[in-house]
Amino acid sequence: MCFERRARCIGYKLLILALLSIVANILLYFPNGETRYASEHHLGKYVECLHGILGGGLLVLLPAVVFIGLHNDDCCGCFGHEHCGKGCAMLSSVLAAVVGILGSGYCIIISALGLSHGPYCFTHLERNWIYPFTESSGGYLFEYNRWSECQEPQNIVQWNVTLFSILLVLGGIEFILCFIQIINGILGGLCGLCCRHEEVIPQRSRSAREPEGFSLRGPCGHRHSDAAETDTPGGGGLCRSLKPLLRSVVQFRGRLLVLTVLL
Repeated sequence: MCFERRARCIGYKLLILALLSIVANILLYFPNGETRYASEHHLGKYVECLHGILGGGLLVLLPAVVFIGLHNDDCCGCFGHEHCGKGCAMLSSVLAAVVGILGSGYCIIISALGLSHGPYCFTHLERNWIYPFTESSGGYLFEYNRWSECQEPQNIVQWNVTLFSILLVLGGIEFILCFIQIINGILGGLCGLCCRHEEVIPQRSRSAREPEGFSLRGPCGHRHSDAAETDTPGGGGLCRSLKPLLRSVVQFRGRLLVLTVLL
């Protein structure tokens, strides 16, 4: 199904983004590649929140693995019917996407707070380790002449601003991708159940009612006749009633994908 291919594509993107988030968060622990500041506990409080390792990393790796493995899933609760099983698997991927949204949202919030609060550094004015830009509420980001107030670690302002900004962007893209997968999972689940309704009529009765040389194909490529569509309780009517809604949501999802590519 096309929904599964899109989910796998989203999964591979999330996998790369999660690994980048973990690397960026690890670099925050070692300003300028030095380890002594971590051992001396001279790191900012938002650096130690593990927002890139836990939030944008592990909590996004989980849904990424689920999305990539969707093509192998077949829900046994539908008595072995393939399309019903695939629909069940797509709906279950929505839960994994929610976990990814929580993790990426945590990464976004902590990254924004880290940028607003500023780095923890040794200043030549106070002769102590403090947060010199706390009261600026992020205004220091545009006051480059104040960055020299931090003497140690060297270039800590540039280091923190760069990595926190990267984590903020990565978390935002992860959030958008997980939101797209929620829509994709719901549509894939509904489409799978719809296809299952159109397969209810047995092959023998279908061939008896279907004129020779005449056949129709459902949205998943399975043959069915007009009689099957009318005799199936709630089957064809359900699919026809869902088509306008599915079409509009697919168009909305396409716009989100274009926005993600532009980002």
